[in-house]
Amino acid sequence: MFSKRHGFATPPAIRFRHDAPEGLRHAVIQAAYDHLSYEQIRASICRTLYLAPDKGNWSEIPNIRDEVERIIQDAEWYRVYDAIEGLVSFIEGTYGYHATVEFADRINSVFVDTGAGWQLVAGDGIVIRGDADFEEAVHSSQTALTQTGFDVAAKEIREALGDLSRRPEADLTGAIHHALGALEATARYVSGTNEGLGKLASKIGLPAPLDGALKQMWGFSSNFGRHVSPTKVPSQEQAQLIVHLSSAYCRYLADCNK
Repeated sequence: MFSKRHGFATPPAIRFRHDAPEGLRHAVIQAAYDHLSYEQIRASICRTLYLAPDKGNWSEIPNIRDEVERIIQDAEWYRVYDAIEGLVSFIEGTYGYHATVEFADRINSVFVDTGAGWQLVAGDGIVIRGDADFEEAVHSSQTALTQTGFDVAAKEIREALGDLSRRPEADLTGAIHHALGALEATARYVSGTNEGLGKLASKIGLPAPLDGALKQMWGFSSNFGRHVSPTKVPSQEQAQLIVHLSSAYCRYLADCNK
């Protein structure tokens, strides 16, 4: 695309998560059509959405094409993302790795260009996409934790990201719980003890005032992640912030203890 080749394109800010606008839905079908026939696309999305294909539609264009467009446009927003994951599996099973990567790259471009707060990640499906700082913190922490052998902590970060990515409603309390679990597991690796994070904050080599900030974050997060209450429900922004900060702390501790 001209604008991207010449550096004129500025990725739009994330504008939606609990939605799948008409343009995104249409672009998904066009991306799939680069690899599949409309009949194959229909077979895939009907299987995912538990629909029966229209037996009266037998010609690719316009009948099956129009049926596919109608199905994707009529689907609930979160089922559109289910349909994308189904198409990934269909393409992988039919045409293999390279076609799947090409489709995933195209879908991720659609997400960025339309402002969707989602991304397609190999092995994880469609997960939440944050701003650049959030993405850097989460993915660099996973890499650092894995390289250092802190496998439990790396798994907890993945679980936190998975909870933020649940559709139609994110598990915000679960995301905070797993983010704290990652941080606590990392602190225990570093200290060699099984104490709780509240006690470990001042014992794991964090310089002031980061140790104090960690204690305060632990106290704030514990109200949601450890003590579930119908009157204490975290917001999307709060949960995402805790995952972001926990990831950054985990990366720092892992890097300092390689």
